[in-house]
Amino acid sequence: MTNPEVAILMLSLFILLVLLGFPIAFTLLAMGVGFGYYAYYSGPIESVSDVFNNNIFYLLNQNTYSVMENDTLVAIPLFLFMGYVVERANIVSRLFSSLQLAARNLPGSMAIAALITCTVFSTASGIVGAVVTLMGLLAFPAMTQANYRKDFSAGVICAGGTLGILIPPSIMLIVYAAIAELSPLRLYAAAVFPGLLLAGMYIVYVITRVWINPSIAPKPVIDPGLSRAHIYFQLLISFVPLTILIMLVLGSILGGLATPAEAAAMGAFGGLILAALYRSLTWTKLKESVFLTAKATAMVCWMFVGSWTFASVFSYLGGHDIIEHWVLAMELQPWQFLVMVQLIIFLLGWPLEWSEILIIFVPIFLPMLDTFGVNPYFFAMLVALNLQTSFLTPPMAMSAYYLKGVLKDEIELMQIFKGIIPYLGIVIFCMVLMYIFPGIALWFPDYLFGEYIP
Repeated sequence: MTNPEVAILMLSLFILLVLLGFPIAFTLLAMGVGFGYYAYYSGPIESVSDVFNNNIFYLLNQNTYSVMENDTLVAIPLFLFMGYVVERANIVSRLFSSLQLAARNLPGSMAIAALITCTVFSTASGIVGAVVTLMGLLAFPAMTQANYRKDFSAGVICAGGTLGILIPPSIMLIVYAAIAELSPLRLYAAAVFPGLLLAGMYIVYVITRVWINPSIAPKPVIDPGLSRAHIYFQLLISFVPLTILIMLVLGSILGGLATPAEAAAMGAFGGLILAALYRSLTWTKLKESVFLTAKATAMVCWMFVGSWTFASVFSYLGGHDIIEHWVLAMELQPWQFLVMVQLIIFLLGWPLEWSEILIIFVPIFLPMLDTFGVNPYFFAMLVALNLQTSFLTPPMAMSAYYLKGVLKDEIELMQIFKGIIPYLGIVIFCMVLMYIFPGIALWFPDYLFGEYIP
């Protein structure tokens, strides 16, 4: 039955429950089934068997099956496994140590090393929590020992860690591809330059700020006995193997040689080989990687089942229609539509995480893209950049809580918030730049796959 008022109540209640701390996936599932039972109710219940004589249970079953057979989602556990193996093989710690030596003559050399390490690890992992947590354990103590200001160090790690949801092979882009029914290959190609641009802007900001105020990041003391040849050899053996693995994975996807799932399988196997070569592959670490992969994959899959059920019921009740009519009645220009949607997503990033925003709210606006003549891949990149802010915007700012969780009493939460604010401004500036020059996102996929035709 169409009942927009109930749909709006459903959405409002979901937001309230999430803010109260209820698990997202099962909240979506419970809300979908509960309100779906009302939406699909077809008659009085006269016996116990009539209780389950409701189409919501058929819909739930079909959504579960659809998630299980979705080829795009197969890449998620494989990419997660690759990231967890690389994380536990101490490859990242070697990379950070080598990069800070190689960048020793630049202002804020340790911060630059941390940002580059975050960027590289993000391409191997795609997991924000893993990147921020690991770099918090590796880079923050090293920068603190070198007398870096704590808020500055925290900002670098939190901002660099969020690149994992933008730079391929991003788990978020795989989720987006499944939700919007877009090509994950085109999404990956579209995200390459925006991701590198944002990482580059972070590095430029660090160099400029330290050049203006050297006291926030004093030059570290380097062992004079280390020769240049030794430094570059250490960089070679830590940076090159991981980079080759990443380039093979992404190259096979973008070159059309493998599907994301096939490339992810190759990356997972390559991660095991790297761990073995570095003599870091133990049975305990392998078990940990498998367990964490299974745990994260289960969360994502249940979130999909819950979100598709929730979205189906929300649409059946007329929720999507009432919002679409409201937006279209405003008679907006395409640029005004884009600004409004991105502002809504930005504000939602204050209380919510990227997963809730992407799975529940973004699909509301997707059907309107054709009406306003907006390229769906360009829109996807604006959203992907904007979702960076959901990790950097207080009071939720999950990257800040990830870092606080591992550093505990070493830093105050307000110091972390202070450190991440400048990067929030950089993300917004990057979005404006990409709007002015859409080719930043669209040139590479058009070059590889031809111009997009709706």
